[in-house]
Amino acid sequence: MGDGLRIELARVYGFCPGVRRAVRMVEEHLAREGPLATLGAIVHNAHVVEALEKKGARVARTVSEAREPTVAITAHGAGQEVYSEIEKRGLKLVDTTCPIVKRAQEAARRLAEEGYTVLIYGEEAHPEVRGLLSWTKGKGYATLSPQELPELSAKKLAVISQTTKDREAFWGFVQEVISRFHPSLEDLRVVDTTCPETGRRYQAALELAAHVQAIFVVGSRNSANTRKLAETCRKTGVSTYFIESAEEINSDWLSGLSRVGVTAGASTPDEVIDQVIQRLSQIGGDAA
Repeated sequence: MGDGLRIELARVYGFCPGVRRAVRMVEEHLAREGPLATLGAIVHNAHVVEALEKKGARVARTVSEAREPTVAITAHGAGQEVYSEIEKRGLKLVDTTCPIVKRAQEAARRLAEEGYTVLIYGEEAHPEVRGLLSWTKGKGYATLSPQELPELSAKKLAVISQTTKDREAFWGFVQEVISRFHPSLEDLRVVDTTCPETGRRYQAALELAAHVQAIFVVGSRNSANTRKLAETCRKTGVSTYFIESAEEINSDWLSGLSRVGVTAGASTPDEVIDQVIQRLSQIGGDAA
């Protein structure tokens, strides 16, 4: 490796403000008032969930599973019925819903109330999307392809997005909706609910890929935004390694390389990224 391995970080990587806020809110409650239940993983990262669990944040799948006096709604948000059940059971609420997700929920609710059928660009099984669908009160559909939708008799359509989706892909989806429903469509409303933080990470990864020989994408495999980040890097043609921790790094991957890049999903904590950089430095130093 000659003079050793050069490691470059993406201009933007790791925890986004919404995730950092969610983790901080849970940690502050644990320190101040003790244990709570989180309704699902507070963010899509196993390291974060395990660290919070050790401090007293237990993951519950539903409100009825919560044994603690307090429940936390995750950064992905939740449906209207979840809030109602928390109130009905007399539980205390820590609502860590990302402010950008909250805006998307409000858009979904408002548009449905105004008589629009709401189309959500996103994965129906994703917790954020399940929540958005709930706010439409039965007037919404979630899909990644308008071709998969049933024939809709609605004259008024509105389109919003899962917040972690790529902005360009969202507007491509809008064009597909127009093509599919144009003849019968009288009114179309589009509200761009994509998160700028996600796009910033994709752009920074592309910039990084232009001048490194390989990229390490750090984050949980169950994180949609990190999977997309890895996919974005792979499309550039640069060697891309999607890892959850420093332990996964194979020294053979670095053979013959002098410059590698590191980026991370919006739910990846700083300490995991630091460990990856340390491991790369150690392997690079040993082989120099």
